[in-house]
Order: sequence, then structure tokens, then C-alpha cells
Amino acid sequence: MSETAAERAETAMADALGLIATTPHLLVALDFDGTLSQTVDSPQKARALPEAQAAVLRLATTAHTSVALVSGRSMESLVEVAQVPDMVLLVGSHGVEYRVDGASDVQLTAAETEMRGLVHTILDEVAAPYASVHVEEKPAGFALHTRLATDDETSAVLASARSRIEAETTGVTERVGKDVLEFAVRSDTKGDAVKHLRSLTGATAVFFAGDDVTDEDGFLALAPGDFGLKVGPGETAAAFRVAGPPEIAHVLDDLVELREHLGRA
Repeated sequence: MSETAAERAETAMADALGLIATTPHLLVALDFDGTLSQTVDSPQKARALPEAQAAVLRLATTAHTSVALVSGRSMESLVEVAQVPDMVLLVGSHGVEYRVDGASDVQLTAAETEMRGLVHTILDEVAAPYASVHVEEKPAGFALHTRLATDDETSAVLASARSRIEAETTGVTERVGKDVLEFAVRSDTKGDAVKHLRSLTGATAVFFAGDDVTDEDGFLALAPGDFGLKVGPGETAAAFRVAGPPEIAHVLDDLVELREHLGRA
């Protein structure tokens, strides 16, 4: 009996996972929300699935392996929800913030600080009429969260935000995510983060997994021999796909087992 398309995809992913497990120094870079954790209505209540958390910590203590969480969250928020030791590198605000060896810092120029303040004023005013919309503060910008809003409310608030940002600001970057629209005074992406982390860790190959539109920048930054894993539905540049966080936990477990058994631990 011939293999189905799903079986062929599963075989190809297993082969690629086995190959990347043999690389001399592996960087495992992971989105958090919707990848390690289930998506929840209250962002600060998000937590990695226990099995995913265990796999991350096990990978982080594996020899010749670096682990990083690469998130759109602010660093403060990511630290709170991720609850990982300093050996796990953290990237917040899509690549604006880095925690390396437990330390992190972001310094904006005077012009960036002024523009950020204007963005804050605009988004606060846009969101004010809607109890279901809230503004999240980030070091280089702000994000409008609309998960609890109706479709009509979402359309209205996003249209108003885009119109005012375009008319009243300059040099502001827009990022679209799941039920979130962010405006930042810096244009760093998760692709920039992947490139920087590769250089920082000296990685010879990168495993990157994510579920959101903003994770596509990370997939596009991957090189031949790397491993891109899309979580959930949607168009993607990643070579492989799984259904959700439980499946990610399983893949990470397989990866650490392979890395240990192939002599890289």
C-alpha cells in the first residue's frame, strides 16, 4: 500500500529532525503564545504546557544546544509567563529586547521616545470607546488587543488606529498578529532575532517554531539545513507543520532524545 500525503510529510519531518539533531551546535528558537502555550483570552494567564516546559528545560541543559524564546510580548511580560531560568535566552518585542545571561535593556533615542509617546496617545484615544479593546505597552511601541471585541468593533478600532498613525506619525512600523495590531518605533522582526541569535550562539543550525503571522519573518530567515515548524493552520514559509502546542511538545521531546542518542549531549 502506498503512503498517503500525510504519511509522507510525517516521514520527511522525522528525517529532517534526525538530521538537525546531529548538528555540532543547535539553536532551538521558539515562539511562546500558541506554540508552547495554548492561546488564552487573558495574555498574562498564558503558561507553557507542562510537557512543553519540561522539553524546553531539558533541551536547555543539553550540551552544545542553545534555547531561546522569541516573542512579540514585551520582555517583562515574557519573563512573567515563560518562567524559565537564565540559561534560556529571551527575545521580546519581536527582536527589540534581548535577555542574555539574565540581563536585558532597551535604550530609545530622544526622537524614538517622542514618537512612542505620540503612538501611545493615539492608541489610548482610539481604544477608549471600547471596553473590549486594550492597549499593551512595549518598550518600543504599543499594541491593540482585540481578542474580546466583536468583528464590528475590531474593524472600527483598527481602521481608526491605522488612519491616525498614518496621518500623525512618521517612521512607525505596523505589525499584524492574531487579534493584535502593533505599532512600534523600531522595525526589528523575528527574522532579525533569528539571525542575531544564530550569530550570538555560534549555532550551526536553527530549529524555529511559531504559529503567528509575525513568525513568518523567522521562517524566512532560516537557511538550508535549518528546520522551520509551523504550528496550526495558515500559509507559511516553514517546511513542516503540526496541529498545536501538544504536538510541539512531542516534537521537542523527540529532538532532545535524538540529540542525546546521537552523541551531541
